[in-house]
Amino acid sequence: MTAGVRQETHDARGGLPAAGRVRLPVLLTVVALLAGVGYRLALLAFDAPATNSDEATMGLAALHIARGQDFPVWFYGQSYMGTLEAYLAAPVLALTGPSLFGLRLVTVALYAAFALLAWRLTLRLTGDRWFALLVVALLALGSDRIVKNQLIAGGGYPEMSPAAAALALLAYDLCAGRPGRRLPRWTAWGLLAGLMLWVDPLVLPYVLGVGAVLVAFRRRELRARAGAVLGIAVLVGAAPLLGHSLATGRNPLAAVLAAAGGGADAPAGWADRLHGGLLLGPSLGMGFCSPGNCATGQLWWALALPVLLVVGAVSAGRALRTGRADHVGDGGAARPGAAGDAPANGRVGAALRLALVAAGTATLVAYTLSGSAGRTPVESSRYLSCLLVSLPALLWPLWRAARRLAENRSRGPGRRVVGILAAAVLVATVAGTGYATYRAAGTASAARAAEARHTELVGTLRELGVRHVYGGYWTCNRLTFASGEEVVCAVVDDELRPGHDRYAPYRRAVAASAAPAWIAPTGSPLAARLDERLRAAPGSLDLITIDGYRIYLARS
Repeated sequence: MTAGVRQETHDARGGLPAAGRVRLPVLLTVVALLAGVGYRLALLAFDAPATNSDEATMGLAALHIARGQDFPVWFYGQSYMGTLEAYLAAPVLALTGPSLFGLRLVTVALYAAFALLAWRLTLRLTGDRWFALLVVALLALGSDRIVKNQLIAGGGYPEMSPAAAALALLAYDLCAGRPGRRLPRWTAWGLLAGLMLWVDPLVLPYVLGVGAVLVAFRRRELRARAGAVLGIAVLVGAAPLLGHSLATGRNPLAAVLAAAGGGADAPAGWADRLHGGLLLGPSLGMGFCSPGNCATGQLWWALALPVLLVVGAVSAGRALRTGRADHVGDGGAARPGAAGDAPANGRVGAALRLALVAAGTATLVAYTLSGSAGRTPVESSRYLSCLLVSLPALLWPLWRAARRLAENRSRGPGRRVVGILAAAVLVATVAGTGYATYRAAGTASAARAAEARHTELVGTLRELGVRHVYGGYWTCNRLTFASGEEVVCAVVDDELRPGHDRYAPYRRAVAASAAPAWIAPTGSPLAARLDERLRAAPGSLDLITIDGYRIYLARS
């Protein structure tokens, strides 16, 4: 009797008990998630990735919100890119003061939310805990471009991916007819969609793609109370955008087009756009490249991505057309409608996978058509950050083919070759992102040194009693935030002409100062121009040099 019970608790093919087969991938997923969070916290401890004035601008907005001084709708100095990050960070900075670590604690939390949501979404779409583990493990890694997107609070990027994953997960539950909390789910979907309209239109392909699945599967429910609830929730989420539009008379569509860069890009040739958008963009934007550049061997993902988009679309389209779930359970066998994490509705999962592939394709095409892909491909690859949301849909066909090969279920030499190729791409994906992560981690010491030099600059200005300065764009708001607005900076260009001040009161304060100082990074064009001025008028400025910076004090 006892022996019979023991036998029933094991898989029919032998090996681990059924409970063990379930717990092991879940346990490893927890380890991968903690490793991803730990890696990012370690980067924060080293002040990496290096901060900049755009992030400081968001930090200043958070400080103003925390003090009740200002409640900005948009990123200072423009009429697009909502300030959700500033509102999320305000309670933290109210406790920590102007702290880069405090500002980025919010973005680390957003990363953790994204990884959890991506894990759950993958389980919904595929029912395979081992594949979900692979997705989380890949998201735990982070190249230079990936951690910049996820950790720098520069507006939009840290929150777009978790929002898109949450929208897809909510859509699955709604379309699959999961009972209970229907109206709260509709409300949550609408609020998130509305917030993303305000925050950044880069996520719009995912909002529209997932929304199309909702309409296709739940149009009857949308004609009833759910539709009204959804519409109201979208309006509430987008209220900052709509309120600003009503107050200023600005067309909301104009704000969206401005955020997308519609018509504002400088001319760029098609060769440059195609090179930046289709060759550099995918490899940089999805985490395969070293800091600041892509070696030739790291560009292979640019060739793989179009193939994966086509294969992912065909696979999802076939499952959607036939109505057969093409997921596998933890034991590898297809189990349509199985209990646990396996999808209850294969057509819903297939439709959402197709939507994720379509959204990823639209994102890549829109980026390639933009001037940014041709002008600044390395830095502008951040516009592809949402492609990580499509990772489960892109890699699922590879995983299925490789798993069939591993379980000797690939019939015929053709399928075996496909399985071998699929396994090779998966291994190369893990290895490529792992190496890029290693290279990114190697930049942490340089970031810490740069932050130490900046801390010395702030301390020196305080000791000198300097409260008003002129400096370059990438100096000013960073300095103002780091000093908690004890030092206020107005922007000048390399010819000492007024530059782009994102917060106008700073320029007025510096202009009213009797003898503002000048700050320039050592070796910069601005420093060279100020040195010329000093040579032309000896004694007009007192020069103080510290590591990395030159301080020019005006003689009163």
